[in-house]
Amino acid sequence: MDAQTDMSDASAAAKILAAVRAIPRGQVAGYGEVARRAGLPGRARMVAKILGENNDSKLPWHRVLRSDGRIAFPEGSRGFREQAQRLRSEGVVVVNGKVRGQKAAASIDEQIWGGM
Repeated sequence: MDAQTDMSDASAAAKILAAVRAIPRGQVAGYGEVARRAGLPGRARMVAKILGENNDSKLPWHRVLRSDGRIAFPEGSRGFREQAQRLRSEGVVVVNGKVRGQKAAASIDEQIWGGM
């Protein structure tokens, strides 16, 4: 990689981390939605990679889920248990690894027009 590529990757990572920090307490967003909010549509895997490399203990990474509202960690793993516990501590209902009562990733139409 050249310096320009490194800089654009750093910029993308900064945008993704800012989008994750902007998810309000008690709410969730899907990896794809975080990518869209960061101005990087279609880069859900990049979001997962950035979060996987994160070492900022204050980043609310636990608010990011799969698009179907499920925790991405293998059920029963340490990450799975920690994410579920963190979400529950914010009042989010988690049943069998899936968030209840919220959609993890609203489409642009749903955001603009609501549930018509």
